[in-house]
Amino acid sequence: MLKLLRQNRISKWFSGIGQEAVAVGVTLASEKNDYILPMHRNLGVFTTREVPFYELFCQLFGKADGFSKGRERSFHFGVMDYNIVGMISHLAAMMPVADGLALAKKLKGEQAVAFSFCGDGATSEGDFHEAINLAAVWKLPVVFIIENNGYGLSTPSNEQYACEHLSDRAKGYGIHGYHIDGNNVLEVIDTMKDARKRALKEGPVLIEAKTFRMRGHEEASGTAYVPDDMFEEWSKKDPIMRFEKYMETHHMHTKEEFAEIQNEVDAMFMPDLERALNAAEPEFDLETEMKAVYAEEEPVVPKASDHKGSSSEKRFVDVIQSSLRQAFAEDDKLMIMGQDIAGYGGVFKITEGFLDRFGADRIRNTPIIESGVLGAAVGLALEGFKPVVEMQFSDFVSCGMNQIIQNIAKSRYRWSPPLNITIRMPHGAGVGAGPFHSQSPEGWFMPHAGLKIVVPGTVEDAQNLMYSSLFDPNPVLFFEHKKLYRSLRATTPDHAVYEPLGKAKIQRAGTDATIITYGYGVQWAFELADEYKKQGVSLEILDLRCLAPLDKEAIYQSVQKTGRVLLLQEPSITMGPMSEVSALINEHCFEYLDAPVLRAAPIDTPIPFNKKLEVGYLNLDEMKEKVEKLLGY
Repeated sequence: MLKLLRQNRISKWFSGIGQEAVAVGVTLASEKNDYILPMHRNLGVFTTREVPFYELFCQLFGKADGFSKGRERSFHFGVMDYNIVGMISHLAAMMPVADGLALAKKLKGEQAVAFSFCGDGATSEGDFHEAINLAAVWKLPVVFIIENNGYGLSTPSNEQYACEHLSDRAKGYGIHGYHIDGNNVLEVIDTMKDARKRALKEGPVLIEAKTFRMRGHEEASGTAYVPDDMFEEWSKKDPIMRFEKYMETHHMHTKEEFAEIQNEVDAMFMPDLERALNAAEPEFDLETEMKAVYAEEEPVVPKASDHKGSSSEKRFVDVIQSSLRQAFAEDDKLMIMGQDIAGYGGVFKITEGFLDRFGADRIRNTPIIESGVLGAAVGLALEGFKPVVEMQFSDFVSCGMNQIIQNIAKSRYRWSPPLNITIRMPHGAGVGAGPFHSQSPEGWFMPHAGLKIVVPGTVEDAQNLMYSSLFDPNPVLFFEHKKLYRSLRATTPDHAVYEPLGKAKIQRAGTDATIITYGYGVQWAFELADEYKKQGVSLEILDLRCLAPLDKEAIYQSVQKTGRVLLLQEPSITMGPMSEVSALINEHCFEYLDAPVLRAAPIDTPIPFNKKLEVGYLNLDEMKEKVEKLLGY
């Protein structure tokens, strides 16, 4: 690979020279059913698990026959047939995923562990702490391996942490720690076998493997920051050279035999290497790329039971709870994780009674974490579970943005099977909760392809869209308005039904102007339409219901019908969801407009606590002013 890099035949390479013993030793000690989550320099994981060379080289070269079809580079991919789940660039982010994989194996009763790699630099990341702490609390069979090669890119260890050994941190989590010579492959193998047994019996372990990389972080960065005497010291500890000496001393191997082995190795991979170098580059096809964003598999939805078509009056909060309860009774792959959701039933009591009915394996309290539990959901989904994560308040999702945007949203497009993950987020103002418990962050996620964003504004839609989200094969962000929880009522069927996500709904037909909105905005629009109906004005209400995928056709049809549009949203006006809708209308429906596209939204400030100030923030009086302007234009 270094030769190819120098010949400019590949663009980037992260060399594992000097620390091969860790990857190879871990993999040799693992069982076939174990998962391994490698990092930049762990080529040995793939070769030791005998991943086919041709596809592996195509992946490394960005060719069409690679595992990610050219959408990813180097080791940012996984191969589920070999129980390998690859990294993303954000360090420590895959450690919580290992928790989910280990939990899945534990729930299935399988004697398997997850081996999760990270570097010394990654131990400063929050996901490192969240992953190990969660694994310790849940006693998960995970072996966390720190490849301590002395540098985080160019930052030496003494500028990264103050403890003597990183493995000493294990004591703080109440787990066992090992500090080993990472350049002795036999010590690595023996330690990993012992750690595997311990993880299956007691829970997670933390291993610090002391090693050294003889090349730069990646080749372009060089090694000028490393003192020469360190190279001299560590070159004497080269893991391959040490193993050769061991074989010479203890098993009488000769230089000639090593040369024969080298020739065998070259003959093993060179034909596939040459074939991969000459393999086809991926061709860009718009339809193919767009189809790679969402899983299009038909969800397996349980057949409706005999509910005799009964209906009853319910609150917004009731139907979310009943839809969850119905789905959990129908599909034992569903499970929910979050803060205070088990015995306490959640801060809004939506999962009250679930622990007694569905058990502690499926209704799981977590520590106060966001990123860690979202990462664990990825691992569970890869193993066929359907995890639901409750954010206590949607505002707190900012602590988990990395997992949602970089991992969950992009995973299928990059390489993975579909991720059936539902993230429930109570959102919205109007309850006097102040700046950190009142936000509507749904628009934050719209630019990130791969997520479905659902925001119901009626009781019926909350019921059916909640149920549908749980069975959609894609990751779904489901926003539930706190103000509507116990203030909105309607009579609905007592049994939720599945419907495909991504379809807008005309909640009220009209002819004079269209209000396009979603969530609580639907209720504001109803009040406005009722008022104008008395004046003989017919307002159409188009409820988007889903912000991703966005039902553009429904938007265009309503605009063409009425010729006048008010865009109504709860997030502050700048860069909110309706900015995108406005752009679409102006681009595709300009010739049908009889007036400018107008927007009504709260002002651009944080959300205040005092209720009078909050009313001013919401700026609802502007709605009527904008409708008057629209109709009078």
